[in-house]
Amino acid sequence: MKIDISLLPMLAAAFMLTFARVGTMVMMMPGIGEMNMPARVRLTIALMLTAILLPAHQAAYTITLTALGPVIMMLVQEIVIGAVLGLTARLAISGLQVAGSVIAQQLGLGFVTAVDPTQNQQGLLVGNFLAVLGVTLIFATDMHHMVIAALNDSYYIFAPGEVPIVGDIAKHITMVIAGSFKIGIQLSAPFLVFGLLFNLGLGVLSRLMPQMQVFFIGLPLSILLGLSLLLVVIGAMMGTFTGYVEGVLQDMAPRH
Repeated sequence: MKIDISLLPMLAAAFMLTFARVGTMVMMMPGIGEMNMPARVRLTIALMLTAILLPAHQAAYTITLTALGPVIMMLVQEIVIGAVLGLTARLAISGLQVAGSVIAQQLGLGFVTAVDPTQNQQGLLVGNFLAVLGVTLIFATDMHHMVIAALNDSYYIFAPGEVPIVGDIAKHITMVIAGSFKIGIQLSAPFLVFGLLFNLGLGVLSRLMPQMQVFFIGLPLSILLGLSLLLVVIGAMMGTFTGYVEGVLQDMAPRH
């Protein structure tokens, strides 16, 4: 009995190229690609997704193993495509950091920082809370399944072996950044109005009673009223944000 193993090198090369796209996206995904996530868990997720996607798209990899240059070039292209997919999801989440920064400044909590687990860097406490809440809602509402669908559809948008159009990628990233900043300002709009009215009231009070230490009264009151406002509007805020993220993911997965 003879076993034909001539297809194994081609299969291994297709697996590694698929893993380059999937692994890069998983590495940059919010919630999964964080440094506090065990490396074995991230590797397992990437390998499982690769094993699922490879049978559907193996034929798209036309590989010639007689020359190393084309294989290296295709590997770089796959890494770039995976980075674009993962960066899109991470930039969409960053809108909550924008909202958190504005809210913290209006509440007088701009000096309270902590390590943001979704960005692996120092961030304002309110922004960190909103970012963690946003990632939790994405997994709770099963929107992470749309990320897998977007990864599958990427083989139709960015076919293996085709050089990605740099202009289109730059336009896409620019639109995601602009959208994240826009949604961040929209989410923080109630607090901008609150900060304006509150500071206006403190200014009038300081003119009416110059001997009063307005700062020592205003800061605790601003934090108390601001947190009360956050408690009231956080449901609507996160509902708007999940709708925005769903729209971004649908643009990435137009076939679903």
